[in-house]
Amino acid sequence: MLFLISEHPLLCALALLVFDLLMWHLVSADRIYWKVGARLVIFSLFSVLLFNEGLNPMVPAQWVDDVPRHLAATGLQITWWLFAARTLTVLIVAALMQRVGHTGRLLQDLLGAVIFLIAVIAALAYVLDLPVKGVLATSGAMAIIVGLALQSTLSDVFSGIVLNTTKPYQVDDWISIDGTEGRVTDIDWRATRLQTSQGSMAVIPNSLAAKAKIVNFSRPSDMHGLAISLQVSPHARPQKVIDALERAMIGCRALLATPAPCVTLKSTGSGGAEYEISGFVASMGQKREVRNQLFDLAFRHLQASGVSLLSTSESTASIGVSRPRALLESSSIFSTLRPDEKDVFSQNMTLQSFRAGDVILAAGEVSDHLFIIESGVVSVTLMRNGQPLEGGRMGPGEVIGEAGIVAEQAALANFNAKTFCTLYRIENSYLKPCLEARRDINDAMKNLLDVRMHLAQNLTREAPKPIAKKRFLQWLRSRA
Repeated sequence: MLFLISEHPLLCALALLVFDLLMWHLVSADRIYWKVGARLVIFSLFSVLLFNEGLNPMVPAQWVDDVPRHLAATGLQITWWLFAARTLTVLIVAALMQRVGHTGRLLQDLLGAVIFLIAVIAALAYVLDLPVKGVLATSGAMAIIVGLALQSTLSDVFSGIVLNTTKPYQVDDWISIDGTEGRVTDIDWRATRLQTSQGSMAVIPNSLAAKAKIVNFSRPSDMHGLAISLQVSPHARPQKVIDALERAMIGCRALLATPAPCVTLKSTGSGGAEYEISGFVASMGQKREVRNQLFDLAFRHLQASGVSLLSTSESTASIGVSRPRALLESSSIFSTLRPDEKDVFSQNMTLQSFRAGDVILAAGEVSDHLFIIESGVVSVTLMRNGQPLEGGRMGPGEVIGEAGIVAEQAALANFNAKTFCTLYRIENSYLKPCLEARRDINDAMKNLLDVRMHLAQNLTREAPKPIAKKRFLQWLRSRA
């Protein structure tokens, strides 16, 4: 090996270049620091071979009489400058990745271009011994001509540099640029690419994005705002509507407690009153689900308060109908009863009130009655690993105590009043003959019980403990 290096140093230098290229493409991109270290070692060996052979990159090759050797030496000297530029660029990229990550790719590319330009000019001046001043003057004139021709493109490039430096958004952020909303998929030299909610791709020039109004829905990353608007009758008392909507907010567990959600009366007039529920969720993926849930809860709590959403054609079907009868109509379990059966059923429902914090049904208790929530929010709490865990919240129209009615089983959770609640109670002595006569209602209650038991089991199931990985020394000790 030493004999080969001493006799054919230029071939060995060329072999190092080939080895560097192979190493850089074959080694995994995840091992960036291994690749950078290997490149530094290879560049150092390459430099030692050139300097030992008398090929100083600052001086033109001296073998003018031997044309093949002179050309090879000149090529290796130029390669040394380009290799040095590439090595320096890789070091800068590795350093920048720790600070800015992959979001500064545009800035990294720009620095790499500047370094390579300096390396090319140095190679022209030192290796080829060309008059750099003339080259720079000519290139300056050409740069002016090209710059005028590519004015809009250069504006996009420098705007992209500004966007990458100030970072109003990054890849994977959900943003809106002048009303165009989507997820950022790429930021390159010329444009920012957004994937919209319809699945299409929007390409926005960086110069336009730098001047436009940008709304970043992903900042901060753990808090995302949402709001829903509701139109109700202008004759409904505002405080009554606000109280009902606040109960709807309390019933939605996905809303963050801080900042606290709120209800606002935005406008009122002869055409109706507009109310808005606003709050925050922990992730962008929750926004659509929570908005739908809020609309449903608002409808139910407003209905429980005797307030209906504004409509061009108000229904008169519910006028004169008692509240127990209306609950049976809206219930997914008892809606199949005939009108005469609902009339009799509603007469056997007793109203009970509970203050916030009161226990409605305790865990382990076998209920001999069924509750239908008339108004308020009920919290469902289970025990997991000896600690209480809120498994859900219930609102108007939902039932409590079906486990004791259809299966004579104890309740798996504690049902507590989260706010002031009113519930209609139906005794088992009246309900049982009805369930025996109406198989559809009995099956609906059994299905509800099965779903709730499945949810309770999933919530209370203990998470598997991670298996500690044994290290090599520990394995040796266990074998000793």
